[in-house]
Order: sequence, then C-alpha cells, then structure tokens
Amino acid sequence: MKPSSKTLILLALAILVIAGAGYYLWQQKIGEKLAKEGGKAGQEYAQYTCPMHPFIIKDQPGACPICGMTLVPLKKEEGAKPHEEEMKALEQVSLSPTQMVMANVATVKVDRKQLAKEIDAVGIVQYDQSRQARVTAWVAGRIDRLYVDKVGDYVSTRRPVAEVYSPDLVATEQEYLLAIKSRDQLKNSPISSISQGGEGLVESARQRLRLWGVKDYQIAGLEKTGKPDIRIPVFTPLSGIVIEKLVLKGQYVREGDPLFNIADLSTVWMELEVYENDFPFIKPGRRVEITSQSYPGKVFNGRVSYIYPFLDPKTRTVKVRVEIPNPGLRLKPDMFVRAAVKIPLGNVLAVPVTAVLDTGKRKVVWMETKPRVFVPHDVQTGARVGDDVQIISGLRRGDSVAATGGYLIDSEAQLRGGGQSMPGMKMEEKGAAAGRQGQAPAAPATPEKKNDMDMSDMKMQ
Repeated sequence: MKPSSKTLILLALAILVIAGAGYYLWQQKIGEKLAKEGGKAGQEYAQYTCPMHPFIIKDQPGACPICGMTLVPLKKEEGAKPHEEEMKALEQVSLSPTQMVMANVATVKVDRKQLAKEIDAVGIVQYDQSRQARVTAWVAGRIDRLYVDKVGDYVSTRRPVAEVYSPDLVATEQEYLLAIKSRDQLKNSPISSISQGGEGLVESARQRLRLWGVKDYQIAGLEKTGKPDIRIPVFTPLSGIVIEKLVLKGQYVREGDPLFNIADLSTVWMELEVYENDFPFIKPGRRVEITSQSYPGKVFNGRVSYIYPFLDPKTRTVKVRVEIPNPGLRLKPDMFVRAAVKIPLGNVLAVPVTAVLDTGKRKVVWMETKPRVFVPHDVQTGARVGDDVQIISGLRRGDSVAATGGYLIDSEAQLRGGGQSMPGMKMEEKGAAAGRQGQAPAAPATPEKKNDMDMSDMKMQ
C-alpha cells in the first residue's frame, strides 16, 4: 500500500528539521574551533615583518614598503614583554662586518690609567712683596754724600747708601759726650743718688742716638774719640737692587722722607690667570713649570704659594701666586711667561676622548654588549688629559666601547629607529654632538609629500 501524500510531506519536514539542527550544531563547533585558533594566532602573530628587511615591523599584514614583498607573521618569544623588547630593540644597533669596516668603528676596553691633568696658564713676573724695602731719613738734614746714585745698583745692609748732615744729631752727640763727662765726675760722689744720676743721663742720651739710627759701634767710636761726627751714615734694611732713586746730593730732607726703594730679586712672584673651571685643581705647594720666550728651552720651577680669594668678573679667572727662585736674576719684573701645572689624578678609569659624544646636556658612549651590537650609555666624565678622558660613572673596567665611529653608529640608530638616535636626544643636541665630534651637524628635516614609501606605522629594530 502506497503511503499517502500527507505522510510523505510530514516525513520530508522531519528530515529538513533534523538536517538544519545538525548543520547549526556543526557551524557552532567550527566557530568555536576557529575562535580558539584565532585567539592563539593573535597571541603568536601580533606583528608582521619582511623576510628581506627584518628591521621593518608592522602591526597589520601587507607589503614591505622597501622591496614590496608580502609581510610574514613575526612570532614572539614566550614570556617576552612586547614593550620592553621593542624599546630594547630600538636602542641597540647591530652592524655587519662590512659596516664596521666602512664606518671605521674600532672598540676599546675600559681600563684604569695613571693620568695627570695639565693646566696651562699665562702670567706676569712681579716683585716679591715680602722682599721689598724703602730707605728713609731717620733725622732731618742735608744729603752730603750719595754712595748709590743710580737705579739698578746693588746695595747691602753692611754698607751705607748715603750720609746726612744733621745739626740736631750733632747737638745730641754733644749732649751724649757731656753726659759721659758728668758721669765720670759724679761717680765718686758719696751720695748714691748723685752717682747713679750721672749714669741715667748717659743712658738717656745713648737711647736718643739709637732712635735716630746711630749704630752701637758708632756710639762706641764717638765715646772713644770724644768728638761729634757731623755726618750720619744711612743704611738700607734690605740687600737688593735699587728700583727707585728719590733724592739728589745736597738735597734737604725731613725726618721720614724716602730716599730709595730696594727690591731683592733673588726670589720673584708670578701671578697666573687660571680659569674658574681649572682653579679647583690648584693647591698651595703644587709644583709649577715656567717658560719664557726670552730663554727658549729653559724651564724655571716654582711652587704655588697663595690662591687669591676672589674672581675677576671680566676674564672669569682667578689669580694664583707662584714663588720662583731667580738665580742670576734672569726673570725680570713685568716679564710675560707661561706656566704649566701638572696635577696627578691617580689610577682612574679612562677612555679615548673620541668615544664620548657630548651633546651639551648629556655625555654618551656606545657600549658593545655583543659582538658588533652597540647600545648607548650615559656617562659622567672628569678631567681630560691629552687624548683620554676620565670616567667618573657609567662604565666599569672591562666594558667594551666604540672608540671611533660613535657618531656614525648614532646615525645608523637614527635610520633604523625612525629618527630616534640615542633615545631622548633632541635635534639641537644632535647638532652639538656632531660639532664636538668634528662633523657637520645634520640639517633639520624638511616636510615632504606623502608617497608610497610612508613608514609612519612601522616599528624598526
């Protein structure tokens, strides 16, 4: 018996319902599987790179802006932090052997050296102020004789420089002689006050003669001869050279008038002009080497004796006094000389000067962390000595740094990092660094029209 048409219709509807339910369940299962695989792929392939240019990284698939190749997924390492890895990749620069040779990059190990800073300065020879004296008249009178009559003569404390006739001195000498006669006459008096009073008069007259510059041996001679000397010799308090003559023979002078100025040139001073960034290294007692154009090849040695406690606001220098022995009187006052002060710094960390890029605000070296892989390091430098510079902080002994080619490594970092050379450096700092390395600073970028080579959305390593 054939099924009725109604039965066939119901059977067909049942088959359709069962097929629809199966298809829905199958689609749901496939969707869950794709979602799971998609999430895993999103974790493993969040970025894309070019097989020919691995430093190009994009967040979306596409074509390489340099060669046009299709970008492939970049699988991330497990446990890596994307931001830290990215920043680390941006900072480091990897060079090939060919690039090392073409950029003339040479590395050197940081090591300790015995350094001695040398400060060069100029100065003028001066009189030693502690070895200057002025000869003055002790009594009023007339210059009867001059034993020194011109500037430049040598005088000694043992020989007189002039003789002065003084009526007041003659009267005092006569009083002294009378006091001696009175003492001799009264010394046998039975009255003790009278015999002792004569000795007091003699001592009082002798003291007045001493106050007027009469020597003890001259007083003894006066006592012996019994005649007053109408002229009194004038002596200098210092042996040296006459640098100024103030009187003439026959001139009348008053008590205290200057006659000569004397200077002992066996030792002279030199006042150095030391810049304010160098004078902290100068200490009293420091040895100084002095040279002069008047004596080529001759070196005079002196010692720092005093550092003036003020700074010249016009020249920004501090005066430093140096004492110099002057045998033969070769160094003349007001002579222009040059000086070199050598200051030992001890055993310190040092690198070549060319290894440090000075931006004006920062000082950076490129340190080699792996063979031909360089990262920038901020350092604090000290004194510069010749071709070396002292490292105070930022490096350790044994670190490898780029001794030459540091600025070229920085340029490579800029090209690879989208303009980020030495992270944090501004364009004006780059210009300053280039100038300090003896290269022309990079010209500021000029705006260009957008083209197919736009790489604004890329990350480079």
